[in-house]
Amino acid sequence: MTALQATGRMGASWVAFGLIGFFLLMGLLGAFPVKLTAVLVILFALLFLRQPVVLLLATGTAFIHLYYAKNSSVEFLIQDMWFTVDREVLLAIPMFILAGALMTRGSIAQRMINVMVALTSFIPGGLAISAVLACALFAAISGSSIVTMLAIGTIMYPAMIKAGYNRAFSIGLICCSGTLGIMIPPSISMILYGIVTETSISRLFIAGIGPGLLLTLLLSVYCYLMNRKRATEAFSLQRLIKATREGFFAMMLPVILMGGIYSGHFSPTEAAAVSLGYATIIEAFVHRELKLRDYGQITFETVKMLGTLLPLLAIATSLNTILDYEGIAKTWVNYVQTTITDPGLLLLGINILLLAVGCLMDVGSAIMIFSPLLYPMIKSAGIDPVHFGIIMTANLEIGYLTPPVGLNLIVAMAAFKESFGFICKAVIPFIAIMLTWLAIVCLWPALSLHLAG
Repeated sequence: MTALQATGRMGASWVAFGLIGFFLLMGLLGAFPVKLTAVLVILFALLFLRQPVVLLLATGTAFIHLYYAKNSSVEFLIQDMWFTVDREVLLAIPMFILAGALMTRGSIAQRMINVMVALTSFIPGGLAISAVLACALFAAISGSSIVTMLAIGTIMYPAMIKAGYNRAFSIGLICCSGTLGIMIPPSISMILYGIVTETSISRLFIAGIGPGLLLTLLLSVYCYLMNRKRATEAFSLQRLIKATREGFFAMMLPVILMGGIYSGHFSPTEAAAVSLGYATIIEAFVHRELKLRDYGQITFETVKMLGTLLPLLAIATSLNTILDYEGIAKTWVNYVQTTITDPGLLLLGINILLLAVGCLMDVGSAIMIFSPLLYPMIKSAGIDPVHFGIIMTANLEIGYLTPPVGLNLIVAMAAFKESFGFICKAVIPFIAIMLTWLAIVCLWPALSLHLAG
């Protein structure tokens, strides 16, 4: 896994080197303003040197504050970073991560799967469809792609192989279905987008329901078509009742969360608190399958993840603030507007950019770096910010399946003991499905905005 990540970073560094040359050339030709050229060259030079994203952003932000901003200083930088993390909505992120880890380590995920398997056993390809449905259901309470993939995949992948499903189909399906974790609300990625662009997170959550259900449907249909000749089991009402009774409390969590968010009774932070509290109570007092030391390990792993995420968010937001203050974002928007006047062509170019970015960066970093730069452009083009948040999430969701830095590919390789090349080939049909889905999401705004209002 380490060697693979190093290979991915090396590939990304050569792309960064090419971008350095491009921006330098554009700067010399006068196509980009001098300040914008300097900032972009610095950022991509650090990427070429294969530095962590946190260091890349910290160095770039400090450089801008100290040498380019007219009225800034180190004190302003620190103060700005503090204001960024001093927000109530940020509490949702650790609570969703911790709740997802509790449900994965406990038995909530397994009980959800049992219900889905009992519900679909009579359909050709029913076990595969149950994996998709279980991922969709778990996505409604976890907010994370990797957590969703591991929670469902570690159970369903061996079961599908044992049932005689094709290995490539099985691993590709698990990797792809796991990406539902950042589209079906609640979504940590949408929280980050909402914070950075000051877009309503509740509206983003509701807007993600339609696209999330559409992708679930497309994957389920593909499962049926690929396995329509497979033998099925007779539907057992008794089995379904037993699974539903045992998984009742697990199945109620997404109902409570989605009902609270959709009705307006829960803010994103309150939904996260309800998710964490509910998962803790159910695992501790109802299922009773976690030991005391498990809670300590889960909490420690969550704190380690936040130790990377929160500094990244603070630095990225400070960078966005100073770029906006210095007028760099406005200059960039003006340049693009004079070059590309057609909103459809602009959206096509943004989609191509985001698909490329998804190959090289994790979703959180990409959202925090690119959403503030793209947001003014789409707003001036008349594209709804909530719809664009869904489009951006969908593009970066595909990035989980594209090398060299597709996180689902890397994590699946380690978790399911398959080679990286094998997994890359396995996800190709699913990438094609997701590209079709992305086109529908882009061309049909009502799919996202009808429920969000």
